[in-house]
Amino acid sequence: MSGDEFLPEGVDAGKASVARMYDAMLGGEHNFAIDREALAAFTAIDPQVRTLARANRAFLQRAVCSLTEAGVRQFIDLGSGIPTQGNVHEVAQSVAPGARVVYVDNDPVAVAHSASLLGGNPDAVIVDADIRRPAEILSSPQVRKLIDFDQPVAVLMVTILHFITAEEDPADIVAAFRDALPDDGWLALTHATNEDRPDTAAAVGQLYRSRATSPVTTRSRAEILTLFDGFDLVEPGLVHVPLWRPGPSDTIPDNPSEYWVYAGVGRKRP
Repeated sequence: MSGDEFLPEGVDAGKASVARMYDAMLGGEHNFAIDREALAAFTAIDPQVRTLARANRAFLQRAVCSLTEAGVRQFIDLGSGIPTQGNVHEVAQSVAPGARVVYVDNDPVAVAHSASLLGGNPDAVIVDADIRRPAEILSSPQVRKLIDFDQPVAVLMVTILHFITAEEDPADIVAAFRDALPDDGWLALTHATNEDRPDTAAAVGQLYRSRATSPVTTRSRAEILTLFDGFDLVEPGLVHVPLWRPGPSDTIPDNPSEYWVYAGVGRKRP
């Protein structure tokens, strides 16, 4: 069903949604004309935006597979977006049946479609909540029912923290989740950078400020690295997104900095 067929209550019809724009980037159908118009403007700034979105999605799947193979059976996917092929629960449960996944998003379309997709899966759930309020997420009955914080847990923050402004303090948000994790806790994140293509990053930031419900705050590699405070990065460290443990079928670009997003996975420091 096309997103144009309905407009959920509470949706600002005059603004593109981050979740719906990402859905459009990945070739999904749960987006509106306003989202596709914003994406067209984004593509005019960076013609490879769809390739970058796919590379980011591929990282998420590789990271989940790696974490599952490392013994993680519980995942909290923050800013999970609209369901598409290769969701976290599909990847994790293909490696370890019974792996449990909590998705978190506050976009009405993402929540509605996630609820529909997960209706028959007792080991996965969607929570309607905002990453800016970690305590509400961590105390949610749905989270507490599915996640045992005495066992290994991975928190996934993939393409979400660059929608958190400096005033909203992304490091403090990460720290709140870090402190709730057990000793065998993990963090996987991707984040757009302003170092590799500063003009592009500035133009994209302006686009999101003018057209979307959430502004973009790109950051330097050093700033992104501080988000891993309290975690030890696993190999290969904080790298451009296509360089994080690529598989045989993954494309490694000649100039990885053209993919102006960093990716990393860290294990909570004892």
